[in-house]
Amino acid sequence: MARVLIITGVVLIVAGLLVKSGLPIGRLPGDIVIRRGNSTFYFPIVTSILASLILSLLAMLFRR
Repeated sequence: MARVLIITGVVLIVAGLLVKSGLPIGRLPGDIVIRRGNSTFYFPIVTSILASLILSLLAMLFRR
């Protein structure tokens, strides 16, 4: 359990540094944005798929 918490912390720190450096995490090409009048709908489909792939690869690496 301690190992999972440490890995989660490291991943969050790296993601925070990437966002702070200006990397557009969450605004990738392919994400759906619909603007009508005063409302905006944002659905980060490509970001979700990319995050899922990265987390799956990390899980596979740490299971071995």
